[in-house]
Amino acid sequence: MKHFFLYITLLFSLFAFAQNEQLAQYYYEKGDFEKARIGYEELLKSIPQNSQYFLKTIDCYQQLKQFDIAEKAIQQRLDKYKQGNLVVELGYNYQLQKNDLKAKNLYDQALERIKNNPNEVYAIANSFEKKVLLEYALKSYQSAVELDPNFNFNYQMALLYGQVGNVDMMITVFLDESVENPQNSVMIQNQLLRFMDDDSGVSFNEQLRKALVLRTQKTQDIYWNRFLSWFYVQQKEFEKAFIQEKAIYKRNPESFSAILNLGQLAIEEDNQEAAKEILGFILENSKDLQLLIQANAYLVEIKIEKASEKDFAAINEELTTLLKEFEISPFTLSLQLIQAHFVAFKLKKPEEGKAIVKKALELQLNEYDLATAKMELADILLYEEKFNQALLYYSQIEVDLKNDVLAHEATLKAAKTSYFKTDFEYALKQFKELKSANTQLIANDALEYFLLINDNTVADSTQTALKQFAKGDYLLYQNRNEEAVTQFQLILKTHKGEEIEAVTLLRLGTIYEKLTDYNLALSQYQAIIEQHSDGIYIDEALYFSAEIYNKRLQEPEKAKPLYEKIIFNHQDSIHFVEARKKFRQLRGDTNL
Repeated sequence: MKHFFLYITLLFSLFAFAQNEQLAQYYYEKGDFEKARIGYEELLKSIPQNSQYFLKTIDCYQQLKQFDIAEKAIQQRLDKYKQGNLVVELGYNYQLQKNDLKAKNLYDQALERIKNNPNEVYAIANSFEKKVLLEYALKSYQSAVELDPNFNFNYQMALLYGQVGNVDMMITVFLDESVENPQNSVMIQNQLLRFMDDDSGVSFNEQLRKALVLRTQKTQDIYWNRFLSWFYVQQKEFEKAFIQEKAIYKRNPESFSAILNLGQLAIEEDNQEAAKEILGFILENSKDLQLLIQANAYLVEIKIEKASEKDFAAINEELTTLLKEFEISPFTLSLQLIQAHFVAFKLKKPEEGKAIVKKALELQLNEYDLATAKMELADILLYEEKFNQALLYYSQIEVDLKNDVLAHEATLKAAKTSYFKTDFEYALKQFKELKSANTQLIANDALEYFLLINDNTVADSTQTALKQFAKGDYLLYQNRNEEAVTQFQLILKTHKGEEIEAVTLLRLGTIYEKLTDYNLALSQYQAIIEQHSDGIYIDEALYFSAEIYNKRLQEPEKAKPLYEKIIFNHQDSIHFVEARKKFRQLRGDTNL
C-alpha cells in the first residue's frame, strides 16, 4: 500500500511538471515573455542541468531587454559547466546590445576552444547556427575538420554555403559528400531539389548541370552519369537523361531497369517520342523476357493513347500476336489486361474483355497481380453499369491489400462508382477520407470530387445539376465522348449561372483537348477565366490553356502570360511549380 501511494504521488508530480512545461511554452509562443520567464525559471529550479530550460529562460530575459540578468546567468553557468556554446550565448547577449566588439571577441574565443578541443564543435557550431551566425558556424566546422580529418561535416557545411549564398561551394561539397558516402545521395538530392525549385533555381540549375557534366568528363565513374541522368529527369529532359543511361549501359550492360523506369517517366509526362526511343532501345538490346514484355506493353499503351478508330483492328491484332509470342502466363499479365481493357472500352465488347480477365484469374498469380486483375474486371463491370458487382471486387482489393497504393486506388474507384450511381452521400464520405491519402494523385482526384459534390449540394439541395453532371462523367468513363459533350452542353444551357457552370466548362475543355479540338478547348477555359475568375477552377483553366499554347499550338508567347498569372496569383495551385518552371524556360532564363 505504501508503494502504491508513492506511485500515485510520483504520477501526479510528473503530470503537474508536464503541465507547467506546456504552460511555459504556451506563454513563450504567445509572446508573453514575462509569464514564460517565470515558468521556465521554476522548471529550471527543478532540473538545473536542463540546457533547454536554461536557454529558453535566457531568451525570455533578452526579449524583456534584461540583458544584465541574462549575462550574469550565462556567466555563472559557464563558470560551472565550462561549455563552449555558452561563450556563444554570452557573445550574442552583447550583440543584442549593439556591442559588436565584445560579441566578436567572444565568438572568436568560441572558435579558439574548437582548436583546443575539436569535439566542442558540435555544441558551438549548433549554437552559431541557431543564432543565424552562419559564417561563424562554417568556420567552426572548417576548424574541426582541419584538426581532425576523421570529422565529416560536409552535409552541414554545404547547407551553410547555400544559406550564405556561396552556391558553387555548396554544389561542390554536396557532390563530394554524395560520392564519398553514397548512402546519403537521396538526402543530398532532396536538398538540391529545394534549390532547383526555388525562385533563383534557373541559375542554380545551370551551375549544377555544369558541375555534373564536368565530373562525368573528368572521371569514368558511372556514378556521375547516374547523377546527371537524375538531374535531367527533374528537368523532364528525358532525351538527355537517356544519353546518360546509354553511357551507363555501355559500361554496365547487365541492367535495363533504370532505362525502363526512364521510359515509364517519359510516358507519364506525355513525352511519347522520348518514350518510344527509350523502349525501342530495350527491345533491340535486351533478352530479358520480363523487360521485353513490359517494354512492349508500354509501347502498345502509347499507340492506344493516340489511336483513332481505324487503328483499333491493327492494335488488337498486335496484342494477340504479342501474347502468342510470349504466351499466356503470369509473366504476360500486363499484356492480357491491356487487351481486356482495349477490347471492352475501345472495341466496346465487354463480354470478350471479361473473358480475357477471367482466364487470367485462373493463372497462378501472386496477391498483387490477383488484385490488379480483379481491378480490371471491376472496371469492365462498371463499364457495363453493373455497379454492385464492380463494388464487390473493389472492396475485395481494399481488404486483400490494406493500406497499399492499389487498395487506395480501389477505394477511389469505389467512391467514383457510388458517384456514378448518384449515391452522393456515401461517395462524399469516401472522397473525404481519400483527401489525405499518401499518394498525391489519388488525394488530388479525391479532393476534386469532394469539392464537386459538396459545393453543388450546398448550392442545390435537390442535386439536379449534379446528377446530370455525374451522368456526363459516366459517359466519359465509358469512352462515349460525343455523348458526354452533348450532356455537358445541356447542363450549360439548363443551369447557366449556377455553381455547376465553371466545372462543366472545365470538363468540356478537357474533352475537346482529348479530341484535339484545341480552339474549342481554349474557348471553354477562356469562359472560366472571364466569368469565374474568383472560383476554384481558375488556376486549372489558366494552366491548361498555357499548356495548349505551349505544347500543342506552338505559340509560346501566348502561353507565357498565362503561366505568369499562376505564379503571381495562384501560389497554392498544384500547377504552381510546373508553371514557374515552364515560364522561366519560355522567358529564356536557362540553357538547360
